[in-house]
Amino acid sequence: MNNQKFSLQPFGDGKLLPNLTITGNITRHANQLHLCYVLSGDLEKVAIAPPSNTPQRKHELWENTCFEFFLGVKDSDKYWEFNLSPTGDWNIYRFDGYRQGMQEETAFSVLPFNVQHQSDGLVLELEMDLNNINLVKEILQIAITTVIKCKDGEVSYWALTHHGKEADFHLRDSFIIDL
Repeated sequence: MNNQKFSLQPFGDGKLLPNLTITGNITRHANQLHLCYVLSGDLEKVAIAPPSNTPQRKHELWENTCFEFFLGVKDSDKYWEFNLSPTGDWNIYRFDGYRQGMQEETAFSVLPFNVQHQSDGLVLELEMDLNNINLVKEILQIAITTVIKCKDGEVSYWALTHHGKEADFHLRDSFIIDL
């Protein structure tokens, strides 16, 4: 079993952001991946849509507050982008290379995850079976990211690390967790 804690950093100087922290942990045990995000701080300024009664696959979730992670296979250009909305909506995209060949990943018909709205934060937990995309024996390289949209319309981009001149979660230099 491989378990790693993380803390995300905002892109840029972060001066215009509300007082937020995004932490969590990611664990891989055989074919199971467990990911937990904890968003805490001044959430009154963050636009967080209420939970949906019927969560579903949706496009462009990153235009609002959205928890994301990217899974790449070591020594391969191929990777997946996972989008998890606090509403319960989700999507997964498969790429052949850097922003190339984007397709919706059809190996998943559901992506169940838990969102807990708490008085001092929000917790999102995902348990995923890697068998769906045949990654059981592969070494995975992972980037953990979040888009935060504030009620005033400002958007901030959070990641383990930022390597570009602008926020770009797809840069493989940002896939810094090996599992």
